[in-house]
Amino acid sequence: MENLIVIFLLLFLGVGLARLKVLPANSAQTLNLFVVYVSLPALVLLRVPQLSFSSQVIAPLVLPWIMLCVSALLVLACSRLFHWSREITGALLLMIPLGNTSFFGIPMVAAFFGDSGVPYAVLYDQLGSFPALSTYGAIILATYSGGSKPAPAAIVKKILTFPPFIALIIGLFLMGTTLPLVATNILEMVAASLVPVVMVAIGLQITLKLPPGSWGPFGIGLGLRLVVAPVVALFLCLSLGFSGPAVQVAIFESGMPPMVTAGALAMIAGLAPQLTAALVGLGILASFATLPLLYKLIGMFLG
Repeated sequence: MENLIVIFLLLFLGVGLARLKVLPANSAQTLNLFVVYVSLPALVLLRVPQLSFSSQVIAPLVLPWIMLCVSALLVLACSRLFHWSREITGALLLMIPLGNTSFFGIPMVAAFFGDSGVPYAVLYDQLGSFPALSTYGAIILATYSGGSKPAPAAIVKKILTFPPFIALIIGLFLMGTTLPLVATNILEMVAASLVPVVMVAIGLQITLKLPPGSWGPFGIGLGLRLVVAPVVALFLCLSLGFSGPAVQVAIFESGMPPMVTAGALAMIAGLAPQLTAALVGLGILASFATLPLLYKLIGMFLG
């Protein structure tokens, strides 16, 4: 609970700084880049070598892709049922299947499951959410924004040159080895910057405005992302007999709010920008209520 309070306060520190306008306009983007190029790779290099492969690891590798398909199908069904516009459908197809499993998810996993849960969260994000954004996300953007379809080579290059992914590959090669003490100390200091930097950056970007007529898609979309998806993931794992810490973290990650990066891309593409911004901002705030409940639900069935 103490870690959750710290995260919440850091988030609102970012909100306060944004309202006071004491930082440059591009501060959030600068902080995001610091996380992508420095903090997150350091955390990946620190935690992934601690992994040991077993049948448990299947869940964080497979579950994000299953939930991507389930969520996309649910959005399409709701779009047909409620006659959403092409713009809203495209926005929700991008925002609802892709959760904030890195910037927000990893700090939340650390807060609820401790450092031992972080390697599984990294696997879920770097072999699930990020490749999904680069492939599925690129296709949705091209299809619904009127742009050209992305070339497969460009998608592969984007994935292979992403700093946290490079760190993941290095970390997997280092599994079972012990890093020198000086390297471990440096990585721990750098990785410790992840939570404060990323939560302030998210706070700087939160938008709470919602245009008229958007409450229906907003409520349904957020309900699918924060409630339906993790419940489906939980009962899917139960039906398959999966259990253990990796499975618990994977289910927890499936309940993260919409991805900040996906939201930024959707807004750039003109896919319901205000709705997209509200899904990101209000989704993060709502998740402070839903994630503790999800954690308890996971404990009841898999604890």
